[in-house]
Amino acid sequence: MGKLTILALRVALAMVLAGSLFVQVWMVPLLSTDLEEAGAPTGPRIALLTIVVLGIVTVQVSLVCVWRLLTMVRRETVFSHAAFRYVDVIFGAVAAASLLMFGLAVILAPGGTAPGIVLLICGASLLIAGVALIVLVLRMLLAQAVARDAEANHLRTELDEVI
Repeated sequence: MGKLTILALRVALAMVLAGSLFVQVWMVPLLSTDLEEAGAPTGPRIALLTIVVLGIVTVQVSLVCVWRLLTMVRRETVFSHAAFRYVDVIFGAVAAASLLMFGLAVILAPGGTAPGIVLLICGASLLIAGVALIVLVLRMLLAQAVARDAEANHLRTELDEVI
């Protein structure tokens, strides 16, 4: 991967991280105020705000892990066992985001929310779970690449001994 590509990805990651921090610090309190003024009950309001904040945290955790993986790509150390830690954390964050989205549907279902909106949120939860499964498949591909890299290094060492 070229230096320009890595730089572009890092700029995009930094912008998304900055935007998510803005939403956490500025927009979530405004949402809380709006829900309070609309007369939303305290329990569901706090649950909704918690889900929003935790959902943003899952995105931030994933962004940091992708940043670390990009660093490993730049250093050409991505095909190592250290990369698994970041991929596993990304998988966990995406799976948690899927559960949070489903929790949002559960909170909105008994209220005055249209059933179609609740179904759309459930569909989004399934879509996010699908992304988690894609990350899991990519982890398996990484495992194969690490094994092949280790095997190639071993064969290279044996060839050097023969020569």
